[in-house]
Amino acid sequence: MRSPARQLTFSATLEKSKSKLWGSQIRVPKDAVSKLIEKSSRRVFCSLNGEPEYQCALLPVGNATYVISVNRNLLKALRLSVGQKVTVGLRKDESQYGLPMPEEFAELLRQDKEGDRLIHALTPGKLRTLLYIAGRGKDADQRIGRSIIIVKHLKENAGKINYRQLGEMLRKGIAK
Repeated sequence: MRSPARQLTFSATLEKSKSKLWGSQIRVPKDAVSKLIEKSSRRVFCSLNGEPEYQCALLPVGNATYVISVNRNLLKALRLSVGQKVTVGLRKDESQYGLPMPEEFAELLRQDKEGDRLIHALTPGKLRTLLYIAGRGKDADQRIGRSIIIVKHLKENAGKINYRQLGEMLRKGIAK
């Protein structure tokens, strides 16, 4: 069994992002980046001000600079605002997928070999997106329904993801 990765801690200021994809970010010191990035993996566990960890990635923004995005929901939950100093804890994410696999999704894939093959043929980023979507269900029934819809979508589209179509299927709850 592997020992848990050592956590790196630093203070930083929460900044407004220039990206259209996320609203705020935290710059990661270069010495921390060099200890966290391994091969092509930039996935980490992040804790802000000692709060529970969440999984994310070190995002390159140019000039060998990396940031962690902080979404609006997290800002609100932690009562943070741009310009505020935060204590950041980071450790390498050595999990299999970079996000948790909902147990309902795992069980579906255990039973559906074709679905399992299609899911595991995706790029790691696309797989994480689908895990995120499946895990967003508020209870087990919703997570099961979302998982079934995702696998059905992949089967109907020869393993490709049409996000607009998938979103529509999820909104309508089309699993039949």
